[in-house]
Amino acid sequence: MEYIGLIVVAVLVLLVVVVLAKSVALIPQAEAAVIERLGRYTRTVSGQLTLLLPFIDRIRARVDIRERVVSFPPQPVITEDNLTLSIDTVVYFQVTNPRSAVYEIDDYIAGVEQLTITTLRNVVGGMTLEETLTSRDSINGQLRGVLDEATGRWGLRVARVELKSIMPPPSIQESMEKQMKADREKRATILSAEGQRESAIKTAEGNKQSQILAAEGAKQAAILGAEADRQSTILRAQGERAASYLKAQGEAKAIEKTFAAVKAAKPTPELLAYQYLQQLPEMAKGEGSKVWVVPSDFGSALQGFAKSFGAQGDDGVFRYEPTADEPSAIDESETEDWFSLASDPKVAQAVAEAEAVARKPVAPEVTARATRALSFEAERQRGASPAEDLSDAGDESPTSR
Repeated sequence: MEYIGLIVVAVLVLLVVVVLAKSVALIPQAEAAVIERLGRYTRTVSGQLTLLLPFIDRIRARVDIRERVVSFPPQPVITEDNLTLSIDTVVYFQVTNPRSAVYEIDDYIAGVEQLTITTLRNVVGGMTLEETLTSRDSINGQLRGVLDEATGRWGLRVARVELKSIMPPPSIQESMEKQMKADREKRATILSAEGQRESAIKTAEGNKQSQILAAEGAKQAAILGAEADRQSTILRAQGERAASYLKAQGEAKAIEKTFAAVKAAKPTPELLAYQYLQQLPEMAKGEGSKVWVVPSDFGSALQGFAKSFGAQGDDGVFRYEPTADEPSAIDESETEDWFSLASDPKVAQAVAEAEAVARKPVAPEVTARATRALSFEAERQRGASPAEDLSDAGDESPTSR
C-alpha cells in the first residue's frame, strides 16, 4: 500500500509539472506565436510571457517577424530573342500578419519562391538579351510590385527584389566578349585617330605661328635694314655735301690768300716771267705732253701778260696795283643746317616704332606652339630613313642640281 501511495503521489507531481509547463509559454521579442483554443484561432502574442489553459490552448506556430533575406537558386529563363538565361534572385520580405502567414498559405517561403520565378519569366520573356542586361532596375521594380501585391493576403510585405546574377549561355558570353573586344578596339582606334588629328592640328598651328613670327621678324628686319640703309645714305650724302662745301671753301680761301699775297708782294713782270719759266718743266712732265713750242715773240707775250696785271710806272716798268674793291662776302645761310649733327625727328620716330614692334614680347602659348612645332619637325626629319633620303636625292632634277 505504501508503494501505491508513493506512485500516486509521483503521478500527481508529474501531472502538476506537465500542467504548469502547458499553462506557461515565453514568447521572445521579434517572434510571434499564433494560439488556438480547441483548434480555433484565439490570439497572437509576441515578446511576453503568456498563460495558456492546459490541454485547451496550444501554440499553433511560431513566426519570425523580422525582415528576412531569401536567396533562390538560379532559374532558366527564355528571353524574347529565344536565348536561355540563368538568373538567380534575392528577395527581402517581412511577415506583417502572422495569422495570415499561418492560415492563408501552407509555406509562404515556397510560395514567394514560385511566385518570383513565374513573375521573372513573364517579365524577362518580353525583353531581349540586351534589354535584360541593361534593365536590372526596371526588372527589380516590376518583380517587387507583383510580389508585394500577390503576397499581401499572405501577411507578407516584400521590401526589395534583386537580380543577383544573369548568366547567358557560354556561346553568347564568347560572342559578347568578342563584341566588347571589337568595341574597345574601335574606341581605341577612334581615340588614336583623334589624337593624331589633334596632333596634326596643333603641329599645323605651331608651323603657322612660327611662320607668322618668322615673317614678322623678317619684315621688321627688312624695315630696320631699309631704314638703316636710308639713314646711312642720307648721312653719307650729307657728309659728302658738307665735305665738298668745305673743300670748296678751303680752295676759295687758298685762292683768296694766294691772290692777297700776290697783291701784297706787288710782283714785277720779271718775277712773273721767272715764275712762268719755272712752271714750264712741270707742265712738260705730263705723259701727254710730247712736244712743246715756245713762241719767238715770248717777250711780247710776257709784256702783254704784265700789262694785264699791272700799271706802267715812271721808270717804264709795269708793277701790280691792287684794286680798291673788297671781295664780296659769301652767303652761308643756306648751308648752316648741313653741319647739324641732330637726327631727323621723323626718322627717329620711325626707327623707334620699328624697334618697339621688333622687341614686342611673343605670347607664351604662341612660343610654346612654335617650340613644339619645331621639335616635332626636327624629330620627323631625324626619323627619316636613309633610303628615303637617297630616294629624295635621286628624284632631284638636273636643273635643281
